[in-house]
Amino acid sequence: QPQLVESGGGMVQAGGSLSLSCATRGLDFTRNKYIVGWFRQAPGKGREFVASMRESRTWYGDSVEGRFAISRDNDKNTFYLQMTNLKPEDTAVYFCTTRNALRNGFEPRVGGSYDYWGRGARVTVSA
Repeated sequence: QPQLVESGGGMVQAGGSLSLSCATRGLDFTRNKYIVGWFRQAPGKGREFVASMRESRTWYGDSVEGRFAISRDNDKNTFYLQMTNLKPEDTAVYFCTTRNALRNGFEPRVGGSYDYWGRGARVTVSA
């Protein structure tokens, strides 16, 4: 069973930056076989799409566009979420996720499109 483990969460003041990492095990990251993504869930709210990457193409949620950046290092089987200009409304648990790129029907903003999930990393942004 593949494993995804997030790291890098924490507390930061508004306007600050944080970087999240998602280390994967049991997945072949060579040749971009996997689509990678990030979702988040704020307290009392549903899961929200944050970012996704398929080869060099990226998608971002409207609320993070221009502030967050997704990237990957296939040699390390790891992908990242760089978050800048953080706002209190970015406070949430962030989940990394992957999907087999060979399957049809990919919808980047839909959580059900993804196969494997991490357990989450908490990010808290204070005003």
